[in-house]
Amino acid sequence: MSYVDEVYNYVVEKNPAQPEFHQAVKEVLDSLRVVIDANEEEYRKDALLERLVTPERQILFRVPWVDDKGQVQVNNGFRVQFNSAIGPYKGGLRFHPSVNLGIIKFLGFEQIFKNSLTGLPIGGGKGGSDFDPKGKSDREIMAFCQSFMTELFRHIGADTDVPAGDIGVGGREIGYMYGQYKRIRDTYEGVLTGKGLTYGGSLARTQATGYGLLYLTAELLKCNGSDIKGKTVCVSGAGNVAIYAIEKAQQLGAKVVTCSDSTGWIYDSEGIDVALLKEVKEVKRARLTEYAAARKSAEYHEGRGVWSIKCDVALPCATQNELHLEDAKQLVANGVQAVCEGANMPTTIEATEYLQENKVMFVGGKAANAGGVATSALEMSQNSERLHWTFEEVDAKLQQIMVNIYHNIDDAAKKYGMEGNYVAGANIAGFLKVAEAMKAQGIV
Repeated sequence: MSYVDEVYNYVVEKNPAQPEFHQAVKEVLDSLRVVIDANEEEYRKDALLERLVTPERQILFRVPWVDDKGQVQVNNGFRVQFNSAIGPYKGGLRFHPSVNLGIIKFLGFEQIFKNSLTGLPIGGGKGGSDFDPKGKSDREIMAFCQSFMTELFRHIGADTDVPAGDIGVGGREIGYMYGQYKRIRDTYEGVLTGKGLTYGGSLARTQATGYGLLYLTAELLKCNGSDIKGKTVCVSGAGNVAIYAIEKAQQLGAKVVTCSDSTGWIYDSEGIDVALLKEVKEVKRARLTEYAAARKSAEYHEGRGVWSIKCDVALPCATQNELHLEDAKQLVANGVQAVCEGANMPTTIEATEYLQENKVMFVGGKAANAGGVATSALEMSQNSERLHWTFEEVDAKLQQIMVNIYHNIDDAAKKYGMEGNYVAGANIAGFLKVAEAMKAQGIV
């Protein structure tokens, strides 16, 4: 049995009932076979892969808080500090009922390679809770965030672990957590990113993941003899990533015709109205039915269906495993040219393989959605230097990082005889940097 297969079996045995984590590890290790097989004796002797797939630290804790009726509620809190070989742990906090240890580990494992690809000195980590912010008052959310940080504070720091936002954690939640951290530690430091502009946040952070996705997608098309301008684009999701992916795509001359939320999806033949979408989702925090009600050209559909619409470019920006094999078949039948992931692992392995087999340009999330964590790292730099860069400065740095990521994953794929396989290219480029750092630092 090969070393790759041994380690995958080890992961499944040691981490039962964590299918998302198993999936993430399998996808990475399979695409690294050519590198690992060439260095098998050295890697096996140092148990490098076993160390890579085992978090350096897993922190699980309870989060008690009091709701508006005076009832005490209890949630589970998680922080998985996966790998610090190239820098302090960096990765978001997710507040969603689906959160469990397996999902946090899958996200943290992906974050190792994503952070490596940015070229910035940040390691991989992830955290969150099964708390659901939807339907909660601001006071309830503050109570939860303060309780969450009352435990988390002892495990993080500007040079140790710097969390950010993710699903269910926006500026409001970051603000409440930062206030509690500062209150407990009596120190003003860049321990969280995604902060408000009045207390150490970075311009362009809100837009970064969506904008970065489009900067990479545009470079991908350009280097393959095409142009984002004039393309029809389908986007899933209606959160932060989706909204700003739609905004930047339309700024670059594309026409985005879909978006979705947890209950249904919109098809707008005239192109998504970003201002209206922001009003519905960011201001009213309402369902997409309100978008459809306010715009004659929009059709609202219950359930799934975004990928049934004919498009040139598909950008899944909602959540993990949302684009299935049947969706991939529909996209290919409709002539899709490129699929780039705005969410973390939104495409199933079967769908990914089908897209690649049918010559669709496919870039996975650890490369395509790295703009968010890259700009978080730029926020860390500004905090450390006590500086505040302009939107244009941050946006220019973000664009250059995303262009560099595309060329790094393209070069890695070509170097190892897999030209056009951007999934393998991303995993190889991200892995090699981390592996070299791990070897240099000894058995730790």
